[in-house]
Amino acid sequence: MEGIVAILGLLALGFFAGSNIEKKHFADLQEREYRTRDLTVISLGAKTPIPKANRAKLFVGSVVISSDYFKTFVAGWINFFGGRITSYESLMERARREAILRMKEDAIQWGAQQVVNVRLETAEMGGRGGQGIVSVEVLAYGTGIQ
Repeated sequence: MEGIVAILGLLALGFFAGSNIEKKHFADLQEREYRTRDLTVISLGAKTPIPKANRAKLFVGSVVISSDYFKTFVAGWINFFGGRITSYESLMERARREAILRMKEDAIQWGAQQVVNVRLETAEMGGRGGQGIVSVEVLAYGTGIQ
């Protein structure tokens, strides 16, 4: 009985703490996106000419975000029965937005007018054999031009 109470307590703690942290992170992302809205970020095709630039520099934004216990528990059940794992969709959204923002903030400090050829790379990090807490890494990179 004590084990069940402990598990339920950890799940509840994970839900409330994780929801609070996620809500704060989304608010921070929105505020930072507003501040960096003037920097154009574009992805050009292979045959599209790159804009003329006096200087160019590669910028990288990287982030690793971990899931909370509650999302991991819920995702495990959904994975068992099948279906869309919406609890991880917000995790991926936060990671993508954070990586792009880190790249943009570095480019703005350098004085870039825009960032071109932006690409995203993702990697999943989990416990041994896919067990345990899931973390995702997102890497955003592009060429800042002046």
